[in-house]
Amino acid sequence: MTGQTAQSPAESLADGGISMPPSIPAVMPTYNRADVAFARGEGAWLDAVDGRRFLDFGAGIAVNLLGHAHPRLVAALKAQGERLWHVSNLYTIPEQERLAEALVDATFADTVFFTNSGTEAAELGIKIARKFGGADRPRCIAFEGAFHGRSTGAIAAAGAQKLTEGYGTLMPGFEQLPFGDMAAFEAAMGDDVAGVFVEPIQGEGGIRTLPEGALRDMRALCDRHGALLVLDEVQCGMGRTGTLFQHEREGITPDVMLVAKGIGGGFPLGAVLATEAAAAPMTAGTHGSTYGGNPLACAVGLAVMETVATEPFLAEVRAKAGFLQQRLGALAAAHADAIEEVRGVGLMLGLRLREGWEPGALANAAREAGLLVVPAADRTLRILPALTIAEEELSEGVSRLDTALHALKAQTGAA
Repeated sequence: MTGQTAQSPAESLADGGISMPPSIPAVMPTYNRADVAFARGEGAWLDAVDGRRFLDFGAGIAVNLLGHAHPRLVAALKAQGERLWHVSNLYTIPEQERLAEALVDATFADTVFFTNSGTEAAELGIKIARKFGGADRPRCIAFEGAFHGRSTGAIAAAGAQKLTEGYGTLMPGFEQLPFGDMAAFEAAMGDDVAGVFVEPIQGEGGIRTLPEGALRDMRALCDRHGALLVLDEVQCGMGRTGTLFQHEREGITPDVMLVAKGIGGGFPLGAVLATEAAAAPMTAGTHGSTYGGNPLACAVGLAVMETVATEPFLAEVRAKAGFLQQRLGALAAAHADAIEEVRGVGLMLGLRLREGWEPGALANAAREAGLLVVPAADRTLRILPALTIAEEELSEGVSRLDTALHALKAQTGAA
């Protein structure tokens, strides 16, 4: 009203009897962030604004596939950035077509849809399965411990309380089974199942790998019942396990595959790869994205593909993985009181800790020792270095883990 000062939204809420927090940061506090900020990175190393230097064994959670500031990616980004960034999917995008063709040539897929993230890829994967299944196939099967992103569809698929609590009624139709329990999977399958969603290796779930042969059995049962096999290779794909995608190790192909993280090498990019049959219901207007597949992202993604999708590069990943696994095995033997097992494939590895040990505490101790690692569920510490890391850097990282373990034992009195 005239002559009165307008109330702020916070004041209005307070007047209505709703208590307000004393303050909130400009960045919404949905993460418990470490007190370190980085100024620059090169290869496997990050320099903090306060002068500290860190060896990166997390790679932005398996994103910085070729390390920080890789010359090939920087060149691709600069060259495309000087030409064209964005036009929208209302038009033909040559860079998008080239990256799609590279993915189709290298995989099972007939067609690709580009997204900006793994969560967006998961959402489209869910839509494809439900559209494919229609009213006659209302069920989708997923697995306990899964992580497919944080959209409402993705958290409904994963089903974990820590992801779904507080969000009300979620998308129906998902059933979660014990990870790797093939007897439970066979019993749950039926002709009313539209799709089966599975990570060949669970990342957030604790570097848990499906038992050998499980993917082949899943493929056979999906074929028997006419369901789509949807693989989430967002974290384990793009060469991280020593093959371009983890399912190649089992000699099977999915109907749909979710890809993100490493495909952009640090630039936001994701993709859904599909067979012609699986993608048939996805006609014009059934899905879209304003930014997905923009020229800038696809130019970087193509540079990643041209680097990673070669046998010499993948052979190097396998050699480095064998070296790191050997060094971690020796570390586990030296700290048998703290480390229960080394798990994982390729350069997607985890240290599962014994009861009473917390991966978050070990990650903090490692950071104090100048090493960045990533906690996960199931008492597991994730080790996800860039695929370009050198063996001497792998050795240095394991040495810093050893330092962190000794420091944590001294703090807790377990030394």
